[in-house]
Amino acid sequence: MAAPPPSPGIVKFSILLEAQISEPTPEGERRLFRDCIEQVTLADELGYHAVWATEHHGLFEFSHSSAPECLLSFAAARTRRIRIGHGVTLTPGRYNHPIRVAERIATLDILSEGRVNWGSGKSSTRVEREAFEIDSDTVHDQWLEALEMIPRMWRSDVFEWKGRFYRIPPTSIVPKPVQKPHPPLFVACSQPQTAVLAGSLGAGSLNFSAGTDAEIAERIRAYRVSATAAAQEGRRVNNHFACTPTVVVLPDDRRACEYGFRGGRFFAECLGTYFFGGQRPVGPLDVTRDRLSPRALDEAMAARNREGSQLVSINGDPAAARETVSRYRAIGVDELILVMQLGTVPQEVVLESLRTFAEHVMPHFG
Repeated sequence: MAAPPPSPGIVKFSILLEAQISEPTPEGERRLFRDCIEQVTLADELGYHAVWATEHHGLFEFSHSSAPECLLSFAAARTRRIRIGHGVTLTPGRYNHPIRVAERIATLDILSEGRVNWGSGKSSTRVEREAFEIDSDTVHDQWLEALEMIPRMWRSDVFEWKGRFYRIPPTSIVPKPVQKPHPPLFVACSQPQTAVLAGSLGAGSLNFSAGTDAEIAERIRAYRVSATAAAQEGRRVNNHFACTPTVVVLPDDRRACEYGFRGGRFFAECLGTYFFGGQRPVGPLDVTRDRLSPRALDEAMAARNREGSQLVSINGDPAAARETVSRYRAIGVDELILVMQLGTVPQEVVLESLRTFAEHVMPHFG
């Protein structure tokens, strides 16, 4: 079965909060959360589509967003238009019982007046799985079962379940979300096969990995095929493919790249240490925090938007940013979830980047 070819159109622009911090201190951590709320309120004023917050536990310098339900509730109370996204809730039961997830998401949807997007995932870090005593042999099946249960809880007056991991007697799960039949569903996708699975489940794909234009285009094509098949089978489908590049866009091209490539390198090295290193680090990480050398910066700037280059970041002045965004649009990406909140990027630079991108990049794609 062939999926419809990507049709370049309007791209939605959102922001992602990892609550990332380099060399945390108690004072710096408190400031970090105030900074995140300031970023969200500005993004709401500037017309960004959504704010997404991750859920991670014990990832000392990568993410302090361990209670996104609190962070997003506070953000919802301070905003009026921007959508409120869980990107994602860790859904296996030892992280969050499915009933509690359904209750919290529905409550947030009510309080935000129907602005919630709900993403689900399971995390692959040893830090989190071992801290919560997650069985790695069954975690995928636990996640799938919970993902099937939660939308049914929202649609059912009385919910009952007899499965492999959960046995729930007839129960009224309250409250119910404002959005009908429920908030849009998304799945965290770090591998191509997960994007195909997301499509088969009728969920949007939150694509947390990089690739060339051709590689991501193929991932989108495979996702669309799977989502189309799910729709033909009668499943409710949220056909939506998002990517999460790291981003710093400022009027001064070189200054933007100085902050952007440094922040992106810090982000990538932290990510690699926790998710792909096979380790279980506790405390400060052995990652690079310094600025790029002038020569390395020149090389990184020259490689932007070169044929065959990776789609992983959007760094530079508005002209360079528009060129990169055009590549994402051409291959059919529906939403760019911009990772501007990076551990080595100062708050004043993040705010300037949010404003510059909104005023000089977004209008070209809306």
